[in-house]
Amino acid sequence: MAVSTVKAVFMVNIKKVWNVVTSLENYQWRSDLSKIEVINEKQFVEYTKEGFPTTFTITATEIYKRWEFDIENSNMSGHWTGIFCEIDGKSEIVFTENVTAKKWFIRPFVKLFLRKQQNQYIADLKKALQQ
Repeated sequence: MAVSTVKAVFMVNIKKVWNVVTSLENYQWRSDLSKIEVINEKQFVEYTKEGFPTTFTITATEIYKRWEFDIENSNMSGHWTGIFCEIDGKSEIVFTENVTAKKWFIRPFVKLFLRKQQNQYIADLKKALQQ
């Protein structure tokens, strides 16, 4: 099992951050995705630029505060928790991914992969919030 947490602060209100992060229709700001397919109100599939699918099942939603889902693909399974908080007009996010590799040979690289993905996500989010 690998756990990775990323924290960031943005100079915009929490509603803007929440709306960008949770939108399943306006995902073009994500440099790693080719598309998102919405299955139903609790499930969606993200496809990487290479076409690799990951299924997400939403397990908790507290608007402007918390968003959680289970993650599943052929390489790993796990859980993602996003905590959103506004302080003095600034927004703070704390995103934690807890995953288990399904293949023994990728286990040593999972935490590094998660960190890389999270850093790219935050960089993309910063750009999207500046627009």
